[in-house]
Amino acid sequence: MPEMTWLPNPPDGTQVCLGFDGSENDDLTVIQAETRDGYSFTPRYGADARPTIWNPAEWGGQIPRQEVKAAVDELITRFRVRLAYCDPPDWRTEIWEWDQMAGGHGAFMEWATYREQPMYAAIKRFETDLAQRRIKHDGCPLATLAVRNAKKVAKRNQRYFLGKPLGAQHQKIDPAMARILAHEACADAFSDGWPEQDSTTPARLRRFGR
Repeated sequence: MPEMTWLPNPPDGTQVCLGFDGSENDDLTVIQAETRDGYSFTPRYGADARPTIWNPAEWGGQIPRQEVKAAVDELITRFRVRLAYCDPPDWRTEIWEWDQMAGGHGAFMEWATYREQPMYAAIKRFETDLAQRRIKHDGCPLATLAVRNAKKVAKRNQRYFLGKPLGAQHQKIDPAMARILAHEACADAFSDGWPEQDSTTPARLRRFGR
């Protein structure tokens, strides 16, 4: 099967929701985004238009926090970030700082992926909307590979999480998780009355992610 074309980011000023899955020195750290009309994409940042996917193996064994912070700063400047759900371990201070950078309106929120029921519901929503073509994607090869790597791990009450293939720690799934978080943020933004044209100062959003 031929590889998909990696489509460009939407224009500056586009309304987006973000999903952030952070790590320290093992898994990838990832930011993914989704527009109001369901375009799921990997943001690019910096002079070299790098993807917002950081592999610690490419940065001396540690996630480059200053690179991540610079990328978030650029995304806040370029796009209108309506809501961002962020998996918090090891990044709680940064999440608070990013919200202050975005105006302190509660747009950047902690959303813990270890919670069984909310995570299962988010996965199911993403799967359903993807199957119903409510989500379009940019063809990012890193995110596409992560989706292919993700396996369903059985939990109680017929629920499941996403996990790496058994015995394959190198097969990362973090971009897939971040896309699910971005989509969940979009769904909650719509529930809160996401307008087609955002105002200059976003209204305080209800804290769905708590």
